[in-house]
Amino acid sequence: MRTGKLKTNNGCLAWLFLGPSLLGFSLFYLLPFVTGFYYSLVDSPINGTFVGLHNYGALLKNPSFLSALANTAKFTLICVPLNMILSLGVALLLNQKIQGRNLFRTIMITPLVVPVASVVLVWQAFFDLNGVLNSLIHALGYPPVDWMKTNWSRMVVLVVYLWKNIGYSVILFLAGLQNIPAEYYEAARIDGAGRRQEFFRITLIYLTPTTFFVFVISIINSFKVFRETYLISGEYPHNSIYMLQHYMNNMFTALDYQKLTSAAFIMAAFIVAVVLLLFIVERKITNMIN
Repeated sequence: MRTGKLKTNNGCLAWLFLGPSLLGFSLFYLLPFVTGFYYSLVDSPINGTFVGLHNYGALLKNPSFLSALANTAKFTLICVPLNMILSLGVALLLNQKIQGRNLFRTIMITPLVVPVASVVLVWQAFFDLNGVLNSLIHALGYPPVDWMKTNWSRMVVLVVYLWKNIGYSVILFLAGLQNIPAEYYEAARIDGAGRRQEFFRITLIYLTPTTFFVFVISIINSFKVFRETYLISGEYPHNSIYMLQHYMNNMFTALDYQKLTSAAFIMAAFIVAVVLLLFIVERKITNMIN
């Protein structure tokens, strides 16, 4: 009897402590999610009529949305592999016994603590029509380039993304590398394995969980680059960097909740599908290792 009462009391106490968090989650996350999904299924946010998936169908025929979707997909397909390759390479270098590696590690995480507004001011001063880079180009005798109004704008955003995210990925890869037992490499060298075999058969295999996590975080951060892009180039940037978030922000400004919520749920569904696929792949690789 006492055990039953104790379990009941512990259960009530647990719900008491969870109550504020559950209330906050329901109020600020669950309720907006349900409301947004409702708006995507009606033709008006006020006294709207249920139209099913009509808003989604209309959105998939919208040229602006399709352009934003294509640009977002291209940017993600370019920046995520680059971020992973560069960060893994830097992590491998910093994992060696080189002079000043602690200083380099500190420098790598500096972009994470710099406010976005400060980052934007620096990059604006660098890539502006009258900025530092164009001053150097002019000094060499070439005409200046309006970087944010040409196809170069995608490269500018890519540079900003890499500068902002490589440091975090490097720290994660370093943690993964330092968790690999040194005995594995010693045994491999005794068996005559070279550096290449060590990398592909030991390092990459045992970095699988870390690589998976970095991959997911890199994809999520690729969607967050909208902040820098918006602050650098405004609401209507060059066509090559017009992202899904630009489209949704413009629909919010126009109070077009149907297009806004439909676009948001399409993007969310895409992210969830990619992450689930990655979970399946990571689990299969982990099972093969074990």
